[in-house]
Amino acid sequence: MPRRPGSDPGPLARAKTRLRSRMLQRRAERDPLEAEPAGRRVSELVIATPEFAAALRVALYAARADELPSRCCFDAVLSSGREALLPRMEAGQRLSFRRVDHWEALVPGRFGILEPDSSAPATRLEEGDLVLLPGVAFDREGHRLGRGTGYYDSSLPVGPYAPVYFGLGFEFQVVEAVPHGSRDVRMDAIVTERGICHRAGARTGR
Repeated sequence: MPRRPGSDPGPLARAKTRLRSRMLQRRAERDPLEAEPAGRRVSELVIATPEFAAALRVALYAARADELPSRCCFDAVLSSGREALLPRMEAGQRLSFRRVDHWEALVPGRFGILEPDSSAPATRLEEGDLVLLPGVAFDREGHRLGRGTGYYDSSLPVGPYAPVYFGLGFEFQVVEAVPHGSRDVRMDAIVTERGICHRAGARTGR
């Protein structure tokens, strides 16, 4: 149910807003020269995982200017012979995931984020897929803080037959604890330029 104007958003929402504001500010202040090397290192770490080896398809994102660059991951996915899926914003705060064969085929969408054209074939994420997700902050228990729009959390399948989820970010985005609720999708691992942290009980590649 939509929140009434002027109503209290609640302690969880307030905690998320405080952390989001702090982390977005830190991300805006980072040295831009560090971004591309960090993106390359994260790509190297991802493709060396058993989860990547087991996946036939990898879903990922087109990074905003202040996010960990994702182009290296995209190129690595295609070079490995796997399908690359990227999200497109749809009505109702939902994402559709569509096959993309060329980065240059992406077009500016809502908020200026690059996304597949509406003519790109859509598909459902399923068990066996690896999904690489951006975030504002993560913790080592797999909790992820997004930008607050809810697109990913409302669109990602959960349960025993869900894909494997990796959260991608800079090392400084990993915090002690991320405020979270029951509807927030949990990551199986967090990958930064410093390494990979699998949460306890996470699903892994076979």
